[in-house]
Amino acid sequence: MIVRMWEAHVTPDRLDEFCAKLTDESIPALAAVDGFLGAELLRSVSAEDHRVVVLARWRDEEALRAYAGPMWRIRPVWAEGEFRNLEHPPVVSHFAPVTHFTPGELSTTDQD
Repeated sequence: MIVRMWEAHVTPDRLDEFCAKLTDESIPALAAVDGFLGAELLRSVSAEDHRVVVLARWRDEEALRAYAGPMWRIRPVWAEGEFRNLEHPPVVSHFAPVTHFTPGELSTTDQD
């Protein structure tokens, strides 16, 4: 599994609208993409910080390549018209899970 972190700085006056669009449209649309395993939308708790982060879980590199293209490691994906909501283009980073911790439970992911 690969976790893709998509991060954007949203214009302050569009933050609520942008989060609603991601929640209602963009993230649910990913369910139709083969290899998409789920996502979380995070928003900064600081009123001065207008960052939004989507943590999306993908089956493997093949699924990410099919979704974002051959430049998936550096190419952020956003929908037509979303750029007007952003202060600058989004960035992406990718991570492999190592440990998942829930109180009372610790799980370590084997790495190949």
